[in-house]
Amino acid sequence: MQQHQDPVDAIIGQWARVRPDLDTRAMEVFGRVFRLARAMGDRMEKAYEPYGISRGEFDVLAALRRAGEPHTLSPRQLSATLMLTTGGMTGRLDKLERAGLLRRSPDPHDRRGLQVTLTEEGLRVLDEAVGAGLAEQSDALAALAPEQAEHLAGLLRDLLDGTVK
Repeated sequence: MQQHQDPVDAIIGQWARVRPDLDTRAMEVFGRVFRLARAMGDRMEKAYEPYGISRGEFDVLAALRRAGEPHTLSPRQLSATLMLTTGGMTGRLDKLERAGLLRRSPDPHDRRGLQVTLTEEGLRVLDEAVGAGLAEQSDALAALAPEQAEHLAGLLRDLLDGTVK
C-alpha cells in the first residue's frame, strides 16, 4: 500500500539529492515527532483558551490535581514535576493566583517554605479543561486504529526510555 508523502518526505528527498551519504532515518522519525508536537501544542492551546489558561498553566493545575487531596505541592515540587526553573514557575503561579485558580500560603512544616493549593475554582476549571484537552487528543489519535495507537505508545515509551536519562 502506497503511503502519501508528507513535508518530512520532501526534506528527506532534498537531503538525498544534496548529501546521498547521509543516513536520514533518525530525521524521518524526529522530524515527524517535532512537527506533531508543535501541531498538538497549538491544538491544546486552543482547547484550553476558553478556560482562560495556557498549556503551561494547565500543567501547573494538573500537577496539583494529580497530587490528590488536598491538591497541594511546594513550588519546588511543582518545578521538579514540570521541569521548570523556579523563576519560570513564579510567573505561572502569579497569574494563576491572580485568576483565583490557586493560592499560596506558608508551609506549616517549614517556616521558610510555601505551599501551593488548587482552589475550588481551579479544580472546576482544570476538570473541564482536561476533558477538552483529552477530546482534542482523542480526535487527533482517531487517525490510527486502536492497535496502531497502542503500538505507537509502546514504541515511544521505548524510545523515551532509551533517550531521556
